[in-house]
Amino acid sequence: MDLPIITSPLLDLAGVRHAFFTRQGGVSEGIYASLNVGVGSKDDPDAVQENRRRAAAWFGAQSIVTAYQVHSATALVADGAWPAGPPQADAVVSATSGVVCGALAADCAPVLMADPVARVVAAAHAGWKGALTGVVEAAVARMEELGAERSRIRAAIGPCIGQASYEVGVEFLERFTHFDRGYGRFFAPGAAPDKRMFDLPGFVLARLSAAGVGKAEWIGRDTCAEPDWFYSNRRAFKLGEPDYGRLLSAIALT
Repeated sequence: MDLPIITSPLLDLAGVRHAFFTRQGGVSEGIYASLNVGVGSKDDPDAVQENRRRAAAWFGAQSIVTAYQVHSATALVADGAWPAGPPQADAVVSATSGVVCGALAADCAPVLMADPVARVVAAAHAGWKGALTGVVEAAVARMEELGAERSRIRAAIGPCIGQASYEVGVEFLERFTHFDRGYGRFFAPGAAPDKRMFDLPGFVLARLSAAGVGKAEWIGRDTCAEPDWFYSNRRAFKLGEPDYGRLLSAIALT
């Protein structure tokens, strides 16, 4: 299936295939145009399923394994499709060939990880809450349980909201500095004295580094600033739109 994708050189690894899908190449219409994979959106369910089928077909698979994301720090191991439907979690880890681990996002940071030697991959959804409470660390720990070594893990953060687009109140800053005063370095001055600009990808990169991940990068694409390429929760809110599509980031062992 010929879908527009973005990839990271760090994950160009033998035995691993990955893709940061854009909003292009699907069948959804209107505000969801066109590759909306969010079953939690108010889009036509048939269109969402067709979009997910197209993404799975890009991997040569029957389906994408995603969790019911709740902004948690929970990571689960999957060796196939969930038998009873998607459980609540925000990271999917696998050491099984052909299982496509996916994370959905529309401003939050999708993180794809791989240890090509141990043959373990993971897809995590890191919004500010999950990143702060440890979803990256949880995914790395699960990978380690399956034989991965932290120093060998390569990680890439996909399209997410960039610092220039992410204005927050000063009380948001205080949530972070309550955990660690050093986290203040991820906040720049905003347009008003009580506003700050939060660097989500920078914060996630720091958490990956602190978790011992060998190499990591952000691909540098801002979902809020590129409407032709990405869905964005914040942009939809600013425009007064009633809902928004979800992007897919996915990784699999071949």
